[in-house]
Amino acid sequence: MKALIPVEMIEQKILMIRGEKVMLDADLAELYGVPVRVLNQAVKRNIDRFPGDFMFQLSKEEDDSLRSQIVTLKKRRGEHRKYLPYVFTEQGVAMLSSVLNSERAVKVNIEIMRAFVSLRQMIASNVELARKLDAMEKKYDAQFKTVFDAIRQLMTPPETKKKKIGFRREKEN
Repeated sequence: MKALIPVEMIEQKILMIRGEKVMLDADLAELYGVPVRVLNQAVKRNIDRFPGDFMFQLSKEEDDSLRSQIVTLKKRRGEHRKYLPYVFTEQGVAMLSSVLNSERAVKVNIEIMRAFVSLRQMIASNVELARKLDAMEKKYDAQFKTVFDAIRQLMTPPETKKKKIGFRREKEN
C-alpha cells in the first residue's frame, strides 16, 4: 500500500523543542489539508483532550529561533501569523485525528505515527551500536583505539554552522 505522505517528508517536520519531539501546528495543518485556523479551532473546542504534555504554545524566543532556522514569515501583508504557534507531541498528534474527524486526518495520522516510531527505532539502534562499540573497545587493546575513535566520529551528527549573510569589506591599508 502506497503511503499518502512519504515518511521522509514527515520526519523532516518533526522538531526537537524543550527536549520533546514535536510538530508545528502549521506543518500538521498542511499535512491534514486544512487551514491552521481550522486545526487550532478544533483543538480549542476540545482543549480538555490536550494537556501540557500533548501540546504547548511556543514562547516568543522559541518562535524567533524557529523563524531564523526555517523562514516562515511571508512578505505580503496579512499573511504572517498573529499568534505564537502551537506544537504537538506524539500523543497530541494522535489525539488530533479524533478532533479533526476526517478520513484524511486518520490516514495522515497513521503515517505520522509511523514516522515517530521510525525515529525512535533509529535512536534506539544508535544507542545499541554505541553500547556494542564500548564493549568491543574494552575487549581490544590500544592498537584499535584510532579505529574506534573514527567510528565514534562517524556516529555523531555533524554540527551545523551558521554562515553570516552579507558582504565583507576588505580592510584598507
